[in-house]
Amino acid sequence: MSDFQPLSIEEIKAYLPHRYPFLLIDRVIDHQSGELPNITAIKNVSHNEPFFQGHFPDHPVMPGVLIIEAMAQAAGVLANLEEQTAGSGKIIYMAKVDKAKFTRLVVPGDQLILKAVQKRIKMGMGLYLCEAFVDGKKAACAEILCAEKRD
Repeated sequence: MSDFQPLSIEEIKAYLPHRYPFLLIDRVIDHQSGELPNITAIKNVSHNEPFFQGHFPDHPVMPGVLIIEAMAQAAGVLANLEEQTAGSGKIIYMAKVDKAKFTRLVVPGDQLILKAVQKRIKMGMGLYLCEAFVDGKKAACAEILCAEKRD
């Protein structure tokens, strides 16, 4: 790990426009710049999450699309950290998801470790290789293409 100072939820809100119930990152624990910029973030999965009311009441499982969204939010924080745009209001959209794979259920009490690596940036678009882990085991992965909002 680097000498990066972890970001709290309040600091994360300077990099993402998301708010409850769709802010799906609780803490950023590592960020490294360089040839392959990357980030590691945490999502604490609580039984109090609103989506568990219906997915599924007797067998709560975090929806895969929300795991993808959490990985995309990690990529969004990475993009903004790299461009140093905290507090700018810059919005980055998820434009495409490729090679998504889910390999483990995510349930209440789990801690999702989200990793995103910036593979390339070109013309306001970035390609990120993202992974989500629980207890050191991969729960999901995807390639996510993000696009900067254009005026």
